[in-house]
Amino acid sequence: MADPRFFYNSGPISLNQIKKLTGVEIRGREGPDREFTDVQPLQNAGPDHVSFLDNNAYREALRSSEAGACILKSEEAHLAPSGMILLVTPQPYHVYAKLAAEFYDLSQIERNISDKAIIDTTAKIGKNCSISPGVIIEKHAELGENCIVEANAVIGRGCRIGSNTFVGMGATISYALVGSDTIIHHGVRIGGDGFGFALGKEFHTKVPQLGRVIIGDNVEIGANTTVDRGTGPDTIISDQVKIDNLVQIAHNVEIGKGCVIVAQ
Repeated sequence: MADPRFFYNSGPISLNQIKKLTGVEIRGREGPDREFTDVQPLQNAGPDHVSFLDNNAYREALRSSEAGACILKSEEAHLAPSGMILLVTPQPYHVYAKLAAEFYDLSQIERNISDKAIIDTTAKIGKNCSISPGVIIEKHAELGENCIVEANAVIGRGCRIGSNTFVGMGATISYALVGSDTIIHHGVRIGGDGFGFALGKEFHTKVPQLGRVIIGDNVEIGANTTVDRGTGPDTIISDQVKIDNLVQIAHNVEIGKGCVIVAQ
């Protein structure tokens, strides 16, 4: 079970709810009101837990698992112990992700704007936002509804952040327009100067970086990643892009929809 000091479990969830949420085919004798209290790995799961199989390396773990239900592909169903409820789908890991997010909705935190945050009077803050102590939101910045901005993050002047976006501890955002449903993890640096110089034999002249960073919807940017603003054209990160920790996105880069970039 996830540590309750950090994660709130909103279960139990019934088979009927699981069916509506994920569209799985249910195989078993239990009725639609049968409830489960958590998600767990196959080797740790008990009768009140839902687990999943999406990797052949865990086939033997399924055979001996005590999970009450398992998300798996149809061709793996014969491996399950007798009496286990089967939640059959072509994409077990996707279904598990949906179900885990239903048990542990990380957006369900107490919503509060701290009196220890510094918010310029010209900034616009949407409904139901959470802004932690030490946050700085500068002139004419805008936050959509349901945003979460954690401690000591900085939203620079004129920046626009879409609804349902998360900004982690210590992140800084400047010269940027950020979409909705986006996750910016701890320590991310968005909108810094691109590395632009007119090189010469005796000295190098700094080139002003006059572009922006444009970030789409449903983007995720990992901890301590940096995204430089453009020189004149913008740096663009399109919808559904997922960027790992410790990545540098240089000035003027354009990343197309749905790309995944791994650490470093």
